[in-house]
Parts: sequence; structure tokens; C-alpha cells
Amino acid sequence: MTPSAKPENASAHDRVYRGLRTRIMLGQIPPGQALTLRGLGREFGVSMTPAREAVNRLVAEGALSMSSSGRVQTPELSNERIEELAALRALIEVELASRALPRAHMALIERLQTINNAITDVVSNRDAVGYIRSNLEFHRTLYLRAQAPAMLAMAETVWLQLGPTMRELYGRLRRTEAPQYHRLIIAALKAGDEPSLRLAVRSDVTQGLRMLVS
Repeated sequence: MTPSAKPENASAHDRVYRGLRTRIMLGQIPPGQALTLRGLGREFGVSMTPAREAVNRLVAEGALSMSSSGRVQTPELSNERIEELAALRALIEVELASRALPRAHMALIERLQTINNAITDVVSNRDAVGYIRSNLEFHRTLYLRAQAPAMLAMAETVWLQLGPTMRELYGRLRRTEAPQYHRLIIAALKAGDEPSLRLAVRSDVTQGLRMLVS
């Protein structure tokens, strides 16, 4: 915060940023949805300044796009962009999982199993946002054990850019159960099998996205 910034403005900006960031990451806002500073100000009960600061921060992270005329919206990703982000997920998340493996104690594995069971429940309820939230929780819980915060932050930036697209993907998948690769991830962790773990994570983070570019 700069010396001239008012604490209340900084707090308002952070509240709008975090709230909007969460909605985008969880796919609560569809691709191509236009946003206005006035609308965000009303929604979060803040003035235009913190709303603008939050939007600018999210534009810098790739979570929102801004046209030359100042129109702000959630991005509509091209096939090339989806493929690029899928490749990034494969690179970063496979490495995170690999680093987490030596610290994958039974309590972690049981926690992942619990989350995966919850995913089955939200799938049966056709809860797209709940599915994305639980799926990201599954991955984040595992990757936290990697103790690689900079790498995890990069992964979360990719998730943020993909959020609206993941909601669209969920509609195409028509899932009836939790992702099969989650079970393979858990099995590989139990066995301490790094090659199988890397393959399962890579498959999990890329298979669905490939449906969008086929």
C-alpha cells in the first residue's frame, strides 16, 4: 500500500479483488461476461476506485480482459490459448505432485479420498460450481505438501484464467462420478509410485480440456 492510500480503500479493493477472483476461478461468471465498475461497486458496496483497482489487478493476472475502449469481460479463450494453459497445468502440476509425494502421509491420502467422495456427491447434484470448487480443493490439498509456494501460485493463476472455461467444460462432460484419474492419483500416492503419479496428474489436468479444442 502506498503512503497516500487510505486503509479503508485498500481494504475495499482487497475485498472486491478476492470476491471477484473467487467467482472467476470457480466458474461462477461465464466466458465473455461483461463487467462494469458501477455494477461491481453496487454489488460489493464500494466506490469506483477500489472496484477499478481490483479489476486492473485481475486484468494483469489474465482473469479479465480489457478492450482498448475500456470494456471489461471474462475472457473467451481460443483453442490455442486453452491448449497453452493445459500444457502449463501439465508442466506445473505434475512437478508439484512429484514434490509432494515424499510428504504424502496417510492423513493426506485420507483427506484426498474424503474430498473425492464429496466430488461424487456434487456431481450427482449437477452442481457445476461445487464440482470446480471441490476439484480445485483436491489438487490444492495435494500440492500444498510440495512446499513450493511460488509454483503453487503459478498453478492458481492458470486455474484463474481457466475458471469460466472450466464451467463450460463441465456442461460438456456430463459427469456421473468423480474423475477416474483422482482414484489413480490416490493409488499412486499410496504406492509411492512417482511415474504413475505423474502420468495420472498429467492425464487429469489435460484430458477434459482437450474436449474443448477437438
